[in-house]
Amino acid sequence: MRRLALIGLSLAACRKEAPPIPAPAESAPPPVPAAAAPSAAPSADTVSAATETVWDAGPSVLGAEKVDGAALRKRHVERLKADKSPVTALRGQSPLGLGEAICEAVMPRRPAATPILLKPNLCGFDGIVDPEKRKGDDGMVGRTTDVDFTRGVVRCLKKRGHDKVTIAEGCGISHAHWKRVIELTGYESMAREEGVALVAMDDDGVYDVEGDKPGQPLAVSGIASTRVPTLLMPKILAEHLDHGLFVSLPKVKAHRFSVTSMAIKGMQGTVMLSDARPAYKQKYRTHRELNEQIKAKKAAKAADAAALDPLEERKAHVGALMVFAERMADVLEISTPDAVLAEAAPGMGGDGFWQLYPTEERVAIGGTNPVSVDRVGAELLGLWNNPRLASELGGHKTSPLISVAAKRYGLDLTATKIEGDAADLFGKPRPFHFRSMAGFELHSTPSAPWQPVARTLPAPPAPAPSAQPREARAVALGADTVSLDGKADDAVWARAPAVSWDTDWAGNPTGVVTRARFAWSKSGLFALFELEGAGLFVDRQRPVTEERDKLYQEDCVELFLGHDAKDPRHYAEIEIGPFGHWFDLDVRLGGASDTGWSSGLSVGTTRDPGARRAVIEARLTAKEILAVLASGARVPLGLYRMEGAAPRKYLAWSPTLTKKPNFHVPDRFGTLVLE
Repeated sequence: MRRLALIGLSLAACRKEAPPIPAPAESAPPPVPAAAAPSAAPSADTVSAATETVWDAGPSVLGAEKVDGAALRKRHVERLKADKSPVTALRGQSPLGLGEAICEAVMPRRPAATPILLKPNLCGFDGIVDPEKRKGDDGMVGRTTDVDFTRGVVRCLKKRGHDKVTIAEGCGISHAHWKRVIELTGYESMAREEGVALVAMDDDGVYDVEGDKPGQPLAVSGIASTRVPTLLMPKILAEHLDHGLFVSLPKVKAHRFSVTSMAIKGMQGTVMLSDARPAYKQKYRTHRELNEQIKAKKAAKAADAAALDPLEERKAHVGALMVFAERMADVLEISTPDAVLAEAAPGMGGDGFWQLYPTEERVAIGGTNPVSVDRVGAELLGLWNNPRLASELGGHKTSPLISVAAKRYGLDLTATKIEGDAADLFGKPRPFHFRSMAGFELHSTPSAPWQPVARTLPAPPAPAPSAQPREARAVALGADTVSLDGKADDAVWARAPAVSWDTDWAGNPTGVVTRARFAWSKSGLFALFELEGAGLFVDRQRPVTEERDKLYQEDCVELFLGHDAKDPRHYAEIEIGPFGHWFDLDVRLGGASDTGWSSGLSVGTTRDPGARRAVIEARLTAKEILAVLASGARVPLGLYRMEGAAPRKYLAWSPTLTKKPNFHVPDRFGTLVLE
């Protein structure tokens, strides 16, 4: 982390040697901007260019104890039928940046006093599990809307002057379970940090006596002829549909029953059925036909009866899905979001629960028609116009939730226009992975499922920072070689002992782990960095062939290496990013540092965005470094890492123990011992 006056210098012009070897082409996706923006201006009547002064919420649909469902349906259906606006798809580096960018590109503009309700997907998982028993998987990561994506949307709205923002979700779980969910997903702390309300849309009485108070749900009148005649609507949602903005923030993912789960299915979390109390626990009744099918299958198995006929079982599954699709279209007409900002950073194929296949790209998809947004999300997952899906699912080439809604509202989804810098991902075959509860799987290519890692793994209590700096060891390379391809599979790395850390500069554990290994020969010093929890917050539009000033402001590792036995304040600093970006200089604390100095760096990197991992391999060949490489040598060493945009993490192998983040503390360097 730089604390030196380097701004304004033309660093690339000062190079003394060739730039480092970039990562192999096949391991680096195409460049994307740090803050994505649409390639074409969105239409003024539906998105961000909409004027604030002409907006009119229309006649109120709220009564004392009920919602005028007939008026609400009429208003929503008319809008859904008329809304042929484009869908925006943006690439991005991080969920936070994508949330801000898609909000700015798509979110309708309203007066700052307008209350806004954000509904992420917080309940789309089977259950909370112990990460230690499932290789780091808590059962929620990859299934729910990334908290930083929602944070980005919140910040976008706050920049527009909105100070009445609420995050809400409806789950069929207890209040205690809800509290656990918002804690583990990070939503509780995020809402507190951003100063927004976070509520559960339920009717168990908890929120009527403490905390935020959405109030008891309201009956919805005028829907007796629909498939949801006993619908109840949370008061907080009714108020925002009446005179505010309601925004859906779904996770783009496949679903074992509904094929996809995005905006349409997400509306299942916004309403309740008054078949019994508490009403929020009756959500399962929206797919009651499926429940009956599952019960029949279990009963046959328990009675040791003959298995159900596979063809009849598949027919029953498709039939249950079609009824569910019609029912969710009814719900959508009541609970229609004003905008959908969908998080696909990454999108998830598979079954939506335990078999997860992340998309290669990190994308946000947004629009004002939820059916159109779902159609584009399905295409991202390869589950739009998919003939293999049709052969297994009664002729349906996509989720029936999408096709049923499109037919009902007269939408030609084949003509959906897609704008934004990720538009090139569409209109051509896409990879797909889908596992259905009907007993079939579809894969465009063989691939193992992703192993999710919990957002925040439990960290052991922080020991008191040691007064003695740490030691790392570098093995002699000998007859081995290092390929510098970022794969970390060279034989020498199996011999080299690793040092690891998750502490920040103050010695506090963060749960974000970095491992480093070293080897040496007369030709150079070799380093391997393995990064866990890597968000890949890097401006990839910048070339890796030129030195990168201010790389420390993005994700990178930093290696400080003392090479002057007479002056411990004289050392080399090398910064390397997970895509191969780099910066180096010769530091003299209290004096003139040499930004034209070259470390003689060669580098190779690989990344696994879905697993949030990155690998960096490097070789340093500067003459000053070669001069200290000898068996038994003890070289001053500092190892650091910057990770994430917000909150920013300043990680240190040997914590500097300063009041504010500062890595330039030679007294706190560790030691690299050369074998």
